[in-house]
Amino acid sequence: MDMMSMVTSILAAQAGNTQQQVATTLLKSNLDAQNSVVQALLGTGTPSLANVAAGIGGNINVTA
Repeated sequence: MDMMSMVTSILAAQAGNTQQQVATTLLKSNLDAQNSVVQALLGTGTPSLANVAAGIGGNINVTA
């Protein structure tokens, strides 16, 4: 192999490594987002009353 072929192959390998790192980061981000959606749909995890109307989730007086 001549010198330019070696340099070109090293640069291509480095570019491929960078693309792999970016793809891995995006995949993890997508998986985290999907996990969050599934947790919200299943109602598991920490309950949140952020998206309900005022007065919902408060104490109820059940004495009659």
